Amino acid sequence: MKPKKNPNLEIGRNSSLYFAIGLNLMLLLSWQMLEFKSYEKELVSIDVLDIQSELEEEIPLVDQINTPPPPPPPPAVIQENLQIVDDVEDVEETIIESTETDQSDAIAEVVHVEDVEVVEVEEDVEVAFAVIEDVPVFPGCEGLSKEKTKACFQTKIQEHVIKHFTYPEAALDLGIQGRVSVLFVVDTNGVVNGIRSRGPDKILEKEAERIISLLPKMKPGKQRGRPVKVSYAVPIFFKYLEG
Repeated sequence: MKPKKNPNLEIGRNSSLYFAIGLNLMLLLSWQMLEFKSYEKELVSIDVLDIQSELEEEIPLVDQINTPPPPPPPPAVIQENLQIVDDVEDVEETIIESTETDQSDAIAEVVHVEDVEVVEVEEDVEVAFAVIEDVPVFPGCEGLSKEKTKACFQTKIQEHVIKHFTYPEAALDLGIQGRVSVLFVVDTNGVVNGIRSRGPDKILEKEAERIISLLPKMKPGKQRGRPVKVSYAVPIFFKYLEG
């Protein structure tokens, strides 16, 4: 025999409703707990600010007196003293003649072209060795072509430097060495002059100029068939070997 259940007395019939109501109450209580704020009670002193009005000093207004500008000075009085002088002598007028000429004017003297004497002025021209037409002829280089004469000149200069080269003792003691560039000029007479040098020390420059000053007299170089000055540069190296 099965027991009969009364549907009005069933306990789990409204359990879901009760669960939802309880859940909402818990959420509301949690939200109120989170939103609750508390403040610390401190003593706050309220002071009274007393502001006194500042006295503004009134500046009296003074009327400005406009002084009129001074009157302009009176115009200067120019006194003209006229003195009448009697004519003593008559002045002759100077007649200025015109300097213009026309075809009616004759030439006093006719100059022919053959009578004009042309004087040649010798120009002091200095030409570089690289562009000279005929280079100076070093002794021993006569009778060669232009190219061979040029190469012979350079070879003879090198042989001359090696032959007369002497390392200065003062430069050795001081350990001075380097390159000295020497520039000299072979003039229209074939003589070497105008020697200039540039190097690391005056001792080496003096020795290099001494070597170049011993160059012999040469046949001067020519430009367009005329003797001219020819400039030439040669480097001289001073270097000592240790040990």
